[in-house]
Amino acid sequence: MKTTTLAVSLLAVAPAAATVAGRSRFQPEGKSINFTSVSGYFVQDDPATSPTGFDYATVNFGLINRTYPTDKRFDPKREKTQWQRFEAYVKHLNSGCGKKPNVEYKVLFMGRHGEGWHNAAESFYGTPAWNCYWAEQEGNGTAVWADPLLTPAGEREAYKANAYFKDRYETQKMPCFESYYSSPLSRCTVTANLTFADINLPANRPFVVTVKEGFREGMTVHTCNRRSTKTQISAMFPTYQFEPGFTEADELWRATESETDAAFAARAKAVLDDVFTNDKNTWISITAHSGAVAKLLEALNHRAFRLATGQIIPVLVKAEVVEKQPTPTFEAHEPYSTCDAPPVTSIAGQGCVCATGTGLLVAPTGI
Repeated sequence: MKTTTLAVSLLAVAPAAATVAGRSRFQPEGKSINFTSVSGYFVQDDPATSPTGFDYATVNFGLINRTYPTDKRFDPKREKTQWQRFEAYVKHLNSGCGKKPNVEYKVLFMGRHGEGWHNAAESFYGTPAWNCYWAEQEGNGTAVWADPLLTPAGEREAYKANAYFKDRYETQKMPCFESYYSSPLSRCTVTANLTFADINLPANRPFVVTVKEGFREGMTVHTCNRRSTKTQISAMFPTYQFEPGFTEADELWRATESETDAAFAARAKAVLDDVFTNDKNTWISITAHSGAVAKLLEALNHRAFRLATGQIIPVLVKAEVVEKQPTPTFEAHEPYSTCDAPPVTSIAGQGCVCATGTGLLVAPTGI
C-alpha cells in the first residue's frame, strides 16, 4: 500500500540551476514547457535500432549521415564534417527562433555512469536477492556499494568514453560541450571526471560540472542511491559546483520508503525545465543513471532506449513554452518490503523467500 504523502512541489528535489553560462533567454514564467525529441538525426531515434548491445563508439554517437537545409550556404564545397554541419544546422534552428522566444533547441548528451560496485553485486547475487536484502546493506565485507565507486571495468568504460570524445573532437570537429551536469552520486561524479577532466578544451568551454539532485537515480531504499555529503563530494572534486540549495547531508533518500514512479517522472521533467530555463547553452552533457536517463527520455517524448553502463545517448530537443498545465499531484513515496537476512531462495523475475517466512516476497526491479 502506498503512503498518502502528496507531492505538490518539486522545489526540494530540483532547485534552480547554478550555471556558468548565465540565464537563458528562454523564460517561461507562468507557463509550462513542452519537450519534443526531434527525430531523424540520431540512429537511437529510430525504432529499428535496438538498445541491446548498442555501442555509441561504433556509430559516431549515432549521428546519421545526412544533409541539412544549411549545407548549401555553410558547406558549399562539401569540406565540413557531419558534426560541423549538424552544429551549423542547430545554430540555424536557434537563430531562426530569434523572433520566437517561446522556442529553444538544445543537444543533450546523456551518459550512464560506468559499472559500479552495486552493479557487480547485483550480478553476483542475482536481482531478486539483491532487491530483497543485499541492496539494503552497506556492502558485504569485500565490496562497498553504499554510494559506490566504479569497479575497474567501470573505470575502463569511462576511459573508453574519454578516448572517443578526444577522437571525435580532433578528427570530426565535434563541438565541445558548453555545460556539464552530474548526479551527485559518486559513480556519476567519478565517471564525468574520468571522461572529461584531461581533455584539452577551448578556454571558453571549460570542464565545469554542476552537481544537481534532479539527475540522481530513482530513490529506492538501496544504499547505492544514498549520496555522500556535500563536503565529501567537494573533497573529491574541488572544482565541481553545486546548484543553489544543495544540502550538506542527503535529505531526499529514505531507508524504509522508495520514491514512486510518478514522483521520479515528475522530478525528471522538473530538472529539464530547470536546465532549459536557467542555462542559455546549447551543447550539454549530463552524467546520470539508467533509470534517470530513462525518465529523462520519457519527459523528452523520446522512445525508450535503456543504456548499459558507460553508454551515451544524444538527443536533439525542441522546447516550447505553452499555456500553463495543471500541476500533478501524486504519492511521493511508498513502502519497500525487504528481508532482514539473506533470503532462503530467489526466483528471477518474481522475488525471493525470506528466511523468516514462507511467503514469496515480490520486490521492485533494481535500478
